Amino acid sequence: MELAPPSTPPGPPSGTAGGVPRPRGETPGPPEGTGDGPRSRRGGVPLPRLPRRRGAAPAPGGGDAAPAAGRRGAFPLLRRRGAAPTLLCFLVCAGLGLQSWTALRATGFDLGIFDQAVRAYAHFELPRSPIKNTHHEFPPGFSLLGDHFTPALALLAPLYWLWDDPRVLILAQAALFAAGVPVVRRVARHSFADAGPAAARRAADLGALVYAVGWPLLNASYNGFHEVAFAVPFTLLMLERGLAHRYGAAACWAAALCTAKEDMGLVAGAFGLVLAVRAHREGHRRGRATGAVLAVAGPLVSAAAITWFLPAMGGPEGYYWSYGRLGADPGAALAHVATAPRVLLQVAVTPFVKVVMTVWILGTLALLPLGSPTFLLAVPLLAERVLSDNPNHWPVINHYDAFLWPVLLTAALETLGRAYGKRAAPGPAGGGASAAARGRTAAVRGWTAAAVVLSSAAAVLLGLGLLVRPDSWRPSPDKRPLAAGAELVPDGATVEADNAVAPRLTARTHVVIADETPRGADWVLLRTENRTFPFASTGDQRRRVALLLAHGYTEAWRQDGTVLLHRTRHVPIPGMRRPGPGSTPIREAVPRDVGTNLLLR
Repeated sequence: MELAPPSTPPGPPSGTAGGVPRPRGETPGPPEGTGDGPRSRRGGVPLPRLPRRRGAAPAPGGGDAAPAAGRRGAFPLLRRRGAAPTLLCFLVCAGLGLQSWTALRATGFDLGIFDQAVRAYAHFELPRSPIKNTHHEFPPGFSLLGDHFTPALALLAPLYWLWDDPRVLILAQAALFAAGVPVVRRVARHSFADAGPAAARRAADLGALVYAVGWPLLNASYNGFHEVAFAVPFTLLMLERGLAHRYGAAACWAAALCTAKEDMGLVAGAFGLVLAVRAHREGHRRGRATGAVLAVAGPLVSAAAITWFLPAMGGPEGYYWSYGRLGADPGAALAHVATAPRVLLQVAVTPFVKVVMTVWILGTLALLPLGSPTFLLAVPLLAERVLSDNPNHWPVINHYDAFLWPVLLTAALETLGRAYGKRAAPGPAGGGASAAARGRTAAVRGWTAAAVVLSSAAAVLLGLGLLVRPDSWRPSPDKRPLAAGAELVPDGATVEADNAVAPRLTARTHVVIADETPRGADWVLLRTENRTFPFASTGDQRRRVALLLAHGYTEAWRQDGTVLLHRTRHVPIPGMRRPGPGSTPIREAVPRDVGTNLLLR
C-alpha cells in the first residue's frame, strides 16, 4: 500500500476530512493535536476511533506517514501501482543483458571476470578470476578483493547453487535494479509530502517510470554485470530511510553501500553531511548525530579500504591511480591542488568531452538535481571521472553512470517536490492561488516535462531502441563463428579465447582471454579479420596465430576469419609467459579511439 503524504491540500470538498472521504456514518474528528477521539453529539462522550479502511490514506495533518512507512519497512512488496514499473524495469534490464549475451557483446572483461569471482564464492573460496589475473599479470591465486573492495558480491553465491551459468548474474542485476522501483516511489512520496496526495501519487508513478527505464541502468545492463548492481538499491534505500527519518536504518544501508565498492564510503560520507544539516534544521538530535557519524565514518572506510585492505589482500599500491595531471600520488596531488587550485578546473574541462559528459548527465534530468542538497552525494563520483586521465571514464556508455542514477533522480524529485509544495500553498487570506503560484505551477510542469522527455530520449537512444531491433539480437557476422568454435573446445581444457566469447567458456573450462602474450593453453580461439580487445590491430592477431602455428599448434577449425588452434606439440613458444609468484601487475594502454566520442561503443 502506498502512503499518502501527511499534508492537507487547501479547500477539501464538502463531506470529506481533509480531502479523504469518510466512511459512511463516521463523525468528523476534532482538530489535530487535542488528543481526543471523535465525540458523540450528546454529552461529548468519547467514541472509539473507527479502524482505518484498508487502502485509505492516513488522516491529514496527523503526521503518521513516516512512522507508518517505517512500520511497513523501506522495501515493500510489489503493490498495485508499483508492480508494472517494477516488472518493466526487470524485463528491460534483463532483456538488454540477455541480448548482449546472445549477440556476444557480454565479454570476458567484465562479465567473465565477475562470473569467475562469484563462482569461487559459491565454492567457499576467495573471489579469483584467471581472466583478470593472467591478462594483468597478477600472481596466481590473487583475490579480486585486492583489486576492488566488493564483498557484497558474495551475496550472489547461492544463485550458482541453483544455476551455474554467467547469465545468472545478468538476471540478478536486473532484479536488483528493479528492486529500486518501489523505493523510488517512496522517495517521491516523501519529496511531495507538502504537495497533496494527488500530486504525490502522480510523482510516485512518474518517478518510478523514469527510474525503471533510466538510461544509466540500461547502459549497465547492456555491458553485462558490474558491482553497481548492489550500489543502486543500497543507495536508494539509504536515501529513502533518511527522508523517512529512520536514522538507524539509513546508517545500516550506508554501511551496506560501503561493501559495494571502495569509493562508496565517500558517497556515504556526503549523505551523512546532508542528513546532519537537515536533521539539525528539523530539530532531530538523533538524525544530527547519525549524520555526523556517517560524515566522518564514510570517508574513513574508503580510506581504510584503499590504503590498508586492498594492499593487505595483495593489491599493488597506486595501481588504479589515474590522476597523473594532479600528481604522482595522492599526497603529491593534494600538495599541487593546495598551491595551485586552478589545476582542478583545468583538468576537469580538458579534453572537452568531460564537459559534454557532465552536461549530458545533468541535462538528461533538465538540471533538476542541482536544486537539492542531495546532489552533493554525486560530487565525489563526478570528480573521480572528470579529474581522471583514463579515457574509459569519460563516455556515457559504460556502467559508471548507474552509480549516479539513484542520487540524481532523488535530487530531481526533491527539487520538484519543494517547488510543487510552494505552488500548492493557498493565496493571501485563503483567496485561492495567486498569479505567482500559477506561474510556479507552469514552471514546475515545464521542468517536469523537460526532464521526462530528455531522460526518455536518452533511454531510447542508449537502450530501448536496441530491444526492438532484430539485428541487435544476433551476433555480428565476425562474431558468429566464435560461438560455434567454443562448442568444439572440450570440457576441462585450458583455453585462450577471444574476449567476445570468453564468458561462454567460464563454466566448463579454464579460460583466459587471448592477448599479445602467449600463455601456452591447450586451445586458442581467436578472430583474425576484426580487432578484438586487447589487441591493437588485426595484424597483431594474425601474427599471434602465425606464431602459434609455427610452434606446436595445429589448426583444428576455421570459419569466416575465426580460427581454433590445438596445441599438439609442447615446444617452446617465443614470448610465452605465465604470471608467477613474483609477477608485477600491468595495465594495458587504452586504445586511441576510446574517450573521443561520448556515445562510442
